[in-house]
Amino acid sequence: MADKSITKTELVASIASATGQSQSVVSGVLDSLFSTVSEAVAKGSKVSIPGWIAFEQVATAARTGRNPQTGAEIKIPAGKRVKVTAGSKLKAAVK
Repeated sequence: MADKSITKTELVASIASATGQSQSVVSGVLDSLFSTVSEAVAKGSKVSIPGWIAFEQVATAARTGRNPQTGAEIKIPAGKRVKVTAGSKLKAAVK
């Protein structure tokens, strides 16, 4: 497991360096990407970048859980969550 995560600032700097664009332009593009993905997934659309990553909204069923402190049963309502799937190119890059 990696002991260092990359921050958005470091990601922006790396992309700016690789592309020759300014950091403000790259930051704006990343912000727009995250905003567009968020809006699309919130509407129920699947967003996929073939070979790299896919985001989709999935429904969760109502279920019974337990309070870890008291052990008491609690009802967890049905809801929605985001499923993120790694594509083949991303998986290959990790190997």
